[in-house]
Amino acid sequence: MERYTKTAILIHWLTALLIIAAFTLGLVMTDIPGLTPTKLKYYSWHKWMGITVLALAVIRVLWRKANRPPAHPASMSALQAKAADGMHYFLYFLIFAVPITGYLYTTAAGVPVVYLGLFQIPSLFAADPALKEILKPVHYWLNMIMAAAVAAHVLAALKHHFIDRDSVLKRMLP
Repeated sequence: MERYTKTAILIHWLTALLIIAAFTLGLVMTDIPGLTPTKLKYYSWHKWMGITVLALAVIRVLWRKANRPPAHPASMSALQAKAADGMHYFLYFLIFAVPITGYLYTTAAGVPVVYLGLFQIPSLFAADPALKEILKPVHYWLNMIMAAAVAAHVLAALKHHFIDRDSVLKRMLP
């Protein structure tokens, strides 16, 4: 069985965990009323996770260019292979788009992004309340679409493992 590289597996699972954590934290923090120290701390953590996901996405794309992923199983139809490739490209798009729109939304709100409390990510533009109102739902809906796409990705992997009984899931497991 051809497998993904250990580096690709590590980046995949680390990215997945960070996305789930950032998504969950995003839901929790936005439900906290008012502006509390806890809410501000959660927003900072959410931003740190988003920036880390974005950095991992860049590393992941570079790694994938240098290290081809395993071929689809011979038992997979051409249509399934195209659907799998399409879903992967869509997930890559979302892995970039969600943190970028979050960063742009934060910048438009006039709030600095200070990564891990160590350094400030430069703002590309000044606060813009009108742009903030556009970016808020864009960031939210991209997150909801990502949640649905991740669920579909997981269900497809489980289908391959339990129904098709092929190596699709096993080749990405640590």
